[in-house]
Amino acid sequence: MIHALSVSGLSLRRGERTLFDALDFGLKAGEAAALTGANGAGKTSLLRAVAGLVRPEAGEIAFHDGDGNRIDPHLARSRETHVLGHLDGLKGGRTAREELGFQCDWLGHTQDGFDDAVATFGLRPLLDLEVRRLSAGQRRRLAMGRLVGSPRAMWLLDEPMAPLDARWREVFAGVMRRHLDAGGLILAAVHDPLPIPTRSLHLADFTGGRG
Repeated sequence: MIHALSVSGLSLRRGERTLFDALDFGLKAGEAAALTGANGAGKTSLLRAVAGLVRPEAGEIAFHDGDGNRIDPHLARSRETHVLGHLDGLKGGRTAREELGFQCDWLGHTQDGFDDAVATFGLRPLLDLEVRRLSAGQRRRLAMGRLVGSPRAMWLLDEPMAPLDARWREVFAGVMRRHLDAGGLILAAVHDPLPIPTRSLHLADFTGGRG
């Protein structure tokens, strides 16, 4: 299980432009960090780099277990990491039930994971509706179901609260607190502060950052 993330000397580019250079930070079990900065500063790109979807120009991203030993990055990402992007990545032709079931089965889940996700995010009335018929907030809640239905240590979240109304923002705040209390880690790209204790990493503070 991932107990720590360490990033050292990280440099990312987009085309000919350097997003940031020499980025160093760490994240431990029970901690949340908020990535801040203007659009184009590299927040989403950093999340994608941690997830293994973007190759850094330079530097290192490492995952560690509870004894400080390094975890194979492929295993850490495939078994212990959730990525919730700005786009939900849902199939519009499936029903919400089919989509949540697929996500939970594909990612691996506890026996009661599906039911826990439905109860947590109020998905019961949506289960028989096609995903394409759901509102943006409903789609986001469905996408969030995987976080509960298939528990994993590290959450990489891109503007997770954006489509949610006040009620569901409060619910998700509770979900994040429980995740951290259980030793989870959260790295989130945000414009507005998360409703949980976080430390901020402002990407414009690093060479090449914007905003």
